[in-house]
Amino acid sequence: MNDSPRTGSLLVIFLTVFIDLLGFGMVLPLLPIYADQFSVDESGLQLGLLMASFSAMQFIFAPLWGRLSDRIGRRPVLMLGLAGSATFYFLFGVATVYQSLAGLFAARIGAGICGATISTAQAYIADSTSLEKRPKGMALIGMAFGLGFTFGPLLGFLAVPGPGSPPGPWPGYVAAILSFLALLLAVFRLPESLRPDSGQAGHKIFDWPGLRTALAMPSVGLLLAAIFVCIFSFANFETTLSLLIKGSEDVPDSPFRFSFGQVCLTYAYIGFTLAVVQGGIVRRLAGRVSEGRLAAVGAAIEVLGFALVAAAVARASGGLLMTGLAVVVAGFSFMQPSLNSLLSRRSDPARQGVVLGVGQSVNSLARILGSGLGIPLLKVQLGLPYLVAVGLMAVGLALVILAARGGRDYVADAPA
Repeated sequence: MNDSPRTGSLLVIFLTVFIDLLGFGMVLPLLPIYADQFSVDESGLQLGLLMASFSAMQFIFAPLWGRLSDRIGRRPVLMLGLAGSATFYFLFGVATVYQSLAGLFAARIGAGICGATISTAQAYIADSTSLEKRPKGMALIGMAFGLGFTFGPLLGFLAVPGPGSPPGPWPGYVAAILSFLALLLAVFRLPESLRPDSGQAGHKIFDWPGLRTALAMPSVGLLLAAIFVCIFSFANFETTLSLLIKGSEDVPDSPFRFSFGQVCLTYAYIGFTLAVVQGGIVRRLAGRVSEGRLAAVGAAIEVLGFALVAAAVARASGGLLMTGLAVVVAGFSFMQPSLNSLLSRRSDPARQGVVLGVGQSVNSLARILGSGLGIPLLKVQLGLPYLVAVGLMAVGLALVILAARGGRDYVADAPA
């Protein structure tokens, strides 16, 4: 196995994940503005569905893309995803021009389907790296998450000409252009990572027996449970943050009254922190410190971060809030790539796409449910979503420790 994939290959993988999170980070702070502009119902149900539609499609399609990549290869699946992203981000821009809520739904659903190839990008990294170098590869994907979250909100900020002005179409158009450029890179610079001798010949796309076998492994099951709890907690926090800091008629008791520009810059701050920690700290520690230990440290840091956010709400302290946000994101930066790396190490290389696809679906399901629960909790009591996250992450820390200690790397059966 080649431990040092070509720079062009890693660049395309990086761009694939970056562009996916660019669109997600771009839309998240814009959603309250679109809600007002398109007259979304006061109950917030349509807004909630719009936010959940992206993750819902990833939940459904991530394992399908993973199985397909195990059969036909990573490269064609990634190119299909990039082509689709370019199309649907362009549709997103058009929908904002015509102020079409139905168009926004179609764009977010399509982008969710195409963005579900993140698991295939993870499988590409797993194909191309040794067990020792895999944590660094997974951290590279995490850094792309952070940069997407940094520049996405900044694009959203630039899309609004002034206070009270409606968002323009250019965030969607720019994301479409970037997707098309990444597609060109994939066409000309991305080699196939799936080896001919990997045992994929004749593999069925819907390999349910193989999937059940993978999930029956104790360590894989615990890892998936840990991923679910950790992502659920982060989505619970992520979804409520805009409403909390902007303040509105729906959240009249909020002690914060950020402008729309400050909301976007807050999300950019979160993304920048994620990118710096992933790229500057986690990648340096990867390979020196075990994934299980890194994930456990990250979970413990998140518990502290959510407690700080809850305290900031109670004390109406903007400075404490910013500190809490940085701590939460730092913990997430340690935890997410480490859990993904552990998941790939514990799975059969011939089923990397399947297992990582299931992991991405668990991730998406946690985002759907976390998003759905967060806003109702916020309306009951402002600090409640973050107090719930403290308790859930304590459970997540226990699951991470059990998963790390309860399994071992996949070892192929010796030939008879």
